[in-house]
Amino acid sequence: MTQQTTSTATPVRQRSWLTKLRQRNVLPGFGLSMGITVLSLSLLVILPFAMMAYTTTQMGWTGFIEAISQAQVKAAIILSLKMSFYAMLTNMVFGTLVAWVLVRYDFFGKSIINALVDLPFALPTAVTGISLATLYAPNGLIGQFFDKVGIQVAFTPIGIWLALVVVSFPFIVRAVQPVLEELSVEYEEAAAVLGANRLTTFRTVILPELFPALLMGAGMMFARATGEYGSVIFIAGNIPMQSEILPLIIISKLEQFDIQGASAVALFMLMISFVILLSINLLQWRLSRRVGAK
Repeated sequence: MTQQTTSTATPVRQRSWLTKLRQRNVLPGFGLSMGITVLSLSLLVILPFAMMAYTTTQMGWTGFIEAISQAQVKAAIILSLKMSFYAMLTNMVFGTLVAWVLVRYDFFGKSIINALVDLPFALPTAVTGISLATLYAPNGLIGQFFDKVGIQVAFTPIGIWLALVVVSFPFIVRAVQPVLEELSVEYEEAAAVLGANRLTTFRTVILPELFPALLMGAGMMFARATGEYGSVIFIAGNIPMQSEILPLIIISKLEQFDIQGASAVALFMLMISFVILLSINLLQWRLSRRVGAK
């Protein structure tokens, strides 16, 4: 009897071990796929950044600090970060509004508007910059009306803000839209039945659900905006200490064959983007843990 039980248990253990092995390797060829993934990331992402960091280290820590502490560079850093922050706030409001309209309403031309949201991704950034400069120049189709009241849009920091709003607009819409599609209208109806007004419903029911996606979209667009060059260069004016953006500093240093100085400024931009994305990921991780704990 004992021998029969032992012989029966052995196949069961073998089947259990094989089941765990199959569950562990759900996708076939994991080793090959992982190797290709690591190789691709190394060649396309890690290696270029490592070479940029290596070039910067040749000038030493003191040289790096001096390169990013120059008055012209500091002014460009402050201007780029400030305009990127303003553009982020603008898109958080209007991007969420556009996503809400696309999800909650059916109207004629909805598919066209939905496609237009992605147009800044499809267009070359130089085309966007030239179009904006043509429209908002003092003699442009729209800029002439601002010029009559003493407001100049193109070739000023306002033009930088406008260009950053346009090129980073899809980040917020595409981040918020899927969450709104999954969010049932029944929650809003329940809040209305309980006596909540529309502002209270949005603040207590909708916004907490949108916040993680809104945060991720805002972080992605802010990181993109700080390094935007093609669309801004045509409408910024590029006046040192006034409307000169950080990527233009890099181009200027490269034209002067200051490779190490350009690498230092580029590395500083990379550090800014990395800190932003890392902070957002940590915040999302904490939010997900809170939701899981509840």
